[in-house]
Amino acid sequence: MSGRHRLTSVDTVEEEGTWLFTVRDEHGEDTEVLLVLCRDPDGDGIEAWVNSCTHESQELYREGVGTVVRDGGIVCPKHGSMFDACSGHCDNGPAAQTTLPSVEVSVEGGQVYLTDDDARFLKQGPSSDDDSDDGPNSTSHLRL
Repeated sequence: MSGRHRLTSVDTVEEEGTWLFTVRDEHGEDTEVLLVLCRDPDGDGIEAWVNSCTHESQELYREGVGTVVRDGGIVCPKHGSMFDACSGHCDNGPAAQTTLPSVEVSVEGGQVYLTDDDARFLKQGPSSDDDSDDGPNSTSHLRL
């Protein structure tokens, strides 16, 4: 469906911490995806995960806030579950024993490319232009 599409540079993801973009999936649905750094020596340094906690579909990346990443993990702002940035797996909190859905990307010459055949790049940023400032529905002690 997509072929190969240049998304951004590795340097940009490093500077911003995460990078959000929107794809259209194989079912015609618009899906937000976040790029994160992966410090796994066997990987290429960047992984892409669907921007939704597996527990309650809470956004992991919020426009204007970004994503909370600690100790190599993506933290859900609602309940504090932490997903490994390299594997997407969670072993704590309400999302324990689940894994974030991945989107295939590759890194070449310091550039990040969307290479997932089931996703077509739509745009950088969120799937909608809803500027709602409601923030996450948090029941945890996390502050963003």
